[in-house]
Amino acid sequence: MLEEWLTRATEFFVPLFNLMALAVVAYGTIDAFIRSVGLIFRPVDQHRARLVWLQFSRWLVAGLTIQLAADIIETALAPNWEDIGKLAAIAGIRTFLNFFLERDQTELRELDEKRMRERKPEAG
Repeated sequence: MLEEWLTRATEFFVPLFNLMALAVVAYGTIDAFIRSVGLIFRPVDQHRARLVWLQFSRWLVAGLTIQLAADIIETALAPNWEDIGKLAAIAGIRTFLNFFLERDQTELRELDEKRMRERKPEAG
């Protein structure tokens, strides 16, 4: 009885989570596209362009995290090597993106702090 309930819950939540992941990635992609097109018509600002791609990578990580949750639930009930491989690939991609996202966030934060220090007038 419990296993039947878990199977039904999985059949409901896995497609729902996949739809949520699709929505997050689609929204992030459309947002990045619109913001990128907007940058074409402005003077070149590498900082602003980098912020667009940084935000886009956040959307991708969010979508992959939701996808990972769906795959974990699905794999937990009926694991096979294909599902485990898919789960490992998504986890690897997410980890890879997170590593570079955090590195980029640190670099941008340091650049922003440097710009703020340069803009402050010298006291004295």
